Amino acid sequence: MKDQPAMTSDPSRLRAAMLATRLSFLAAGFVMACWAPLIPFAKAKVGADEGVFGILLLCLGLGAILAMPLTGYLSARIGARPMIVWGGFGLVAILPLLVLAPSVWSLGLALALFGAALGTIDVAMNIHAAEVETHAGRPMMSGFHAMWSLGGILGAGGVTALLSAGMAPLGAALTGSALAFGAMAVATPRLLRHSGGAMPEFVRPRGAVLLLAILAAISFLVEGAILDWGALLIVAQGLMEPSGAGIGYMLFSIAMTIARLTGDRVVAALGRGRVMMLGGAIAILGITLTLVPGSIWPALTGFALIGLGCANLAPVIFSLAAQSRDMAPGLAVAAVTTTGYAGILLGPALIGFAADATSLAMAFGGLAVLMAAFPLAAGRAGRTG
Repeated sequence: MKDQPAMTSDPSRLRAAMLATRLSFLAAGFVMACWAPLIPFAKAKVGADEGVFGILLLCLGLGAILAMPLTGYLSARIGARPMIVWGGFGLVAILPLLVLAPSVWSLGLALALFGAALGTIDVAMNIHAAEVETHAGRPMMSGFHAMWSLGGILGAGGVTALLSAGMAPLGAALTGSALAFGAMAVATPRLLRHSGGAMPEFVRPRGAVLLLAILAAISFLVEGAILDWGALLIVAQGLMEPSGAGIGYMLFSIAMTIARLTGDRVVAALGRGRVMMLGGAIAILGITLTLVPGSIWPALTGFALIGLGCANLAPVIFSLAAQSRDMAPGLAVAAVTTTGYAGILLGPALIGFAADATSLAMAFGGLAVLMAAFPLAAGRAGRTG
């Protein structure tokens, strides 16, 4: 990102840009979370089994991965603002199509477009957030990401409540789109107009940054699995009906939001290495609890613990990447971001393949094995700065 003077001469513009960034994160997290409780209905509508649905989720991931490099390039050329606008309003328009799709092929296309919009706003709003942070002259990234988590709570909780009250899936999707449209309408005129920078569209990780990129992919893969498969796991375990199964992701999001809002103080007190070690261990415990049969309460506790454990892993990874001696800070953060989002978008498709070959519970058990990388690598990763 190219250096720009702090906006101390125009504090009102800086406050407006902060609000716009928060609303962008909120809207993106909200729409993505609205999709979680709708998944069982979309899956049933097109008659897809776990294997086919895994391929459909792969369409979402591929759409996002294809959009991300282009977004990085265009953001560097024309600024992040138009990319945030295109991605945000794209999510608003496509969400209802996910529950209207009458066939596997049409749902696959809708998910690919949804993923492209999500990948666009994800990359662009992080670039914009970094610029706002530079202008403000103080750390703000954790707060912005907390808004994503808050959007997850509101999206999953709101749609779950609407479905439980008897609203049709399409009505719930349209309601979610309308609310996100309002947030984007407020944010758009307040976004920075000259937010382009030198952030590359993709940089292959190397050295210690490669380890951080792998950890980011694992952390984001688990987050994506909770979003896309959490409700289905609850239903498959016979713990709850589909109309209420979105509560698992809602609890995950609540715990993550609380932990992120307090994360800076926790990292300052414990250090990044200990946060990675404890976060990984707590997430492993949470995943294990989601697999306990017979009662919904261990599973719901498990979803909350996964959110608590994963909450500050990504912020710590990004901080370590920026301090790495192996790559320039901007290049390292770009590499970790791209690899991490590949995990959150492509990983759930792999869960589908594993579930089709074994069971969904076994596939979730594999997530616990992957999360063991954090306690094992915490010492080395914490020394990359």
